[in-house]
Amino acid sequence: MPKDAAVEEFARLVREVKARDGRSYEALGRRLNVSASTLHRYCSGATVPEDFGVVDRLAVLCGADGERRRALEESWTRADRARRPPVPEPEAVPESKPVPEPEAVPELKPVPTPAPTPVPEPGLPSGRGRRRWGRVGLIGGAMAVVGAVTLGVVLLPGKAREPAAPPPPPLTWTVASHLWANGCGHTYLAERTPAPPPEPADARRWAAAAGAVHGGETLVRVSVQGRGAAAVVLQGLHVRVVERGTPPAWSAYRMDDGCGGAVTPRRFEVDLDRPRPVARARDGYDASGEEGRTLPAVSFPYAVTAADPEELLVSARTARCDCRWFLELEWSAEGRSGTVRIGDEDGSPFRTSGTEGRPAYGYDSPGRAWITSTESGQSG
Repeated sequence: MPKDAAVEEFARLVREVKARDGRSYEALGRRLNVSASTLHRYCSGATVPEDFGVVDRLAVLCGADGERRRALEESWTRADRARRPPVPEPEAVPESKPVPEPEAVPELKPVPTPAPTPVPEPGLPSGRGRRRWGRVGLIGGAMAVVGAVTLGVVLLPGKAREPAAPPPPPLTWTVASHLWANGCGHTYLAERTPAPPPEPADARRWAAAAGAVHGGETLVRVSVQGRGAAAVVLQGLHVRVVERGTPPAWSAYRMDDGCGGAVTPRRFEVDLDRPRPVARARDGYDASGEEGRTLPAVSFPYAVTAADPEELLVSARTARCDCRWFLELEWSAEGRSGTVRIGDEDGSPFRTSGTEGRPAYGYDSPGRAWITSTESGQSG
């Protein structure tokens, strides 16, 4: 299937799913924690989401059945593959020339060696007495071997039992860490001038190619659901900073092009500059209406099942630290409890670095160049 056709087929299926619900882009975006403009780009085919999770949540929200969700995922896979750059073919390795076999070496005949003349062992009797000693020595040696074997059987330790693996937690989760505020506002630190700003869905790939890190703020969305019908209670969310350093002396690049609606969902805010950072629940705000409205903060505990997932949006900020950190989620279910450590999509810690005093740049679309920003290099 051609590239454009794969993307258009995916966009058509997303539009059909949205049409089943009838709500506006703003209303659905609030439930999905994405901006209205981002959702519109999915439906129009302007972009393909980085992962299928947000589209699957849209399908569940709009009442799509399992068959339609599977078809949507297959279409997303084709569209995602189509929009990725082709992988270059590996260079052909020239065939190696055969190594000539070594010349045959003539076989040498062994030279017979005369048998050595037996020499009596010192201190041992000869003749009949020697034969008697040899018999006694042979019996004693045999008894020693039997004793050693018996002792070995007694003293050899048994095979150590491997400890049983702990049962898996009764919940699963997915992570997205390259989110932009309202689908547009974000800052990255990079050592060299990067490529033009990407679509938000391609931010992870763009940042990896540029060697860029989050500047001032990292937005993390954790989607959590149970493995079965039994409810899993999420008891708390903690922050563990595993490394602190001085922010690199890189420039700050702001992603401000194509902002969407002003919807700030409920979130947890973390101040990484504190000695012991804490995830604190904060209100959100929806300015899409005429007067706007507050989205009240919701604190723990939460309950999740396989059919009723939950999303946790964490905003971690720093001004002075090059911080690497994890989230730890406490849970309890059916008499069990535990904690899961949540890191970036590849399992490494999240990384957020301060931008104070760093040169800041914004992208001039008409001029197709990064230009000095009028704002200081702060988080987006």
